[in-house]
Amino acid sequence: MFRITKEFHFSASHQLTSLPSDHQCARLHGHNYIVVVELSGGELDEHGFVRDYQDLAAFKHYIDGTFDHRHLNDLLGHDHATAECLARHFYHWCKMRLPETSAVRVSETPKTWAEYRP
Repeated sequence: MFRITKEFHFSASHQLTSLPSDHQCARLHGHNYIVVVELSGGELDEHGFVRDYQDLAAFKHYIDGTFDHRHLNDLLGHDHATAECLARHFYHWCKMRLPETSAVRVSETPKTWAEYRP
């Protein structure tokens, strides 16, 4: 199996209102997010690729135009705008367009990662 990844960045705010009011994540706050999209395949195409990295340009445009410097609760339509929910959302967006998508990882801080891999 071959695996490739590409990393993307955006900044956004969120608020986890279902948490107790004294929890730091219950307050409005923001992160500099890192998103890593993983594509996998058992075979390479005629150019020796799992997928040409340029094919991920649409995802970069989606992140930049829809998520960068926005409030995630508004975008996702709920108050569970967690890294886990973002990873699942981005996975499904990519999988519809890039069938080789095998996982998406999202980081809110340098020490934390959430991954969605069905």
